[in-house]
Amino acid sequence: MSDTAQVKVTVYDDGPIEIEGAVTLVDENGNVLPSDTGESIFLCRCGASVDKPFCDGSHHDCSFKSKLTA
Repeated sequence: MSDTAQVKVTVYDDGPIEIEGAVTLVDENGNVLPSDTGESIFLCRCGASVDKPFCDGSHHDCSFKSKLTA
């Protein structure tokens, strides 16, 4: 990523959404959701994660399938 504030969102086939860059996740009550300090955040799309809204890899076990094309 460059020095300017950029965010990149990647939707993986049969997997999570990856958000790269500085973002703050907020729940419906305005509470900031804690996330690790790494470069990327992975959000669950399959609904099976026990760590929602974050991906825990459960999509591998629940046979989640989704392919998006632009």
